[in-house]
Amino acid sequence: MNADETRNIAVMDRLSAGFARHDVDAILDCFTDDGIFDITEGPEPWGERFQGKAEIRKALDALFGALTDVQFVDATRWVSGGRGVSEWTCVGTTVKGRPIRVKGVDLFEFRNGKVTRKDSYFKKVVRKNA
Repeated sequence: MNADETRNIAVMDRLSAGFARHDVDAILDCFTDDGIFDITEGPEPWGERFQGKAEIRKALDALFGALTDVQFVDATRWVSGGRGVSEWTCVGTTVKGRPIRVKGVDLFEFRNGKVTRKDSYFKKVVRKNA
C-alpha cells in the first residue's frame, strides 16, 4: 500500500467513526469543500446529490433525524489509488418503530486525503407474504 492509499484508508476510518457517533462535524471534516454525497434514492440516475459541506450537512441531519439509532456495522473497506469501497450493514429503527437491516456499499473518490465523492448503494428488502 502506498502513502496515498494509507491516507485514504485513514480518512475512511475517520469517516466511519464519525458515522458511528452521529458526529456530523467529524464526517464533514473528511470531505473536500466541494465534496459530493450521492444517496441511494432520488430523482436522478445517481439518486439525490448533495454537493458542498452545507448540502452534505442537510443530508446527514435528515439521515440521523429519520434513523436516530442508525449504525453501519460489519464493515470492510479497501482502496486502490484514489478510489475506495466500503461494504456495510445498516441497522436501525425508523421513526415509526420499524427495525431495518440492509446491506450496502459506498464507492469513494479521494483527493489530498479527503473524500471528493461518496456514492451510496444498498439492497432493497422486500418481504414476501407468508
